[in-house]
Amino acid sequence: MSTCDQSQHGNHPHQHGDQCGHTAIRHEDHVDYLHDGHLHHPHGDHVDEHVIEESETNPNTCTPAHECSGHDADHVHGPGCGHEAVPHGDHVDYLVDGHLHHPHGDHCDNHGPITLA
Repeated sequence: MSTCDQSQHGNHPHQHGDQCGHTAIRHEDHVDYLHDGHLHHPHGDHVDEHVIEESETNPNTCTPAHECSGHDADHVHGPGCGHEAVPHGDHVDYLVDGHLHHPHGDHCDNHGPITLA
């Protein structure tokens, strides 16, 4: 993937890097940073907006039998829930114990692993 194939995040003065305070994740052959529900990739003089693609590794499938010890069964994902939002395909998932959770009805779907950098 050419990093500039996706949209750019305009007017972004924050410098992402090893000590910036944002969660760094491995995305394809580079590192991106989770920042306020966005997946940022510093690139030259700008920041690209990335999305975790739907794939065999990170599918967009319903997994009602998924059990996770990352939160209580009655936990509700959303702004301020304590889990970082991650753009995945055409929706938003939440990073929980190294994998993507997608709220779906009365359960969370497992949308695959995420590797921290």
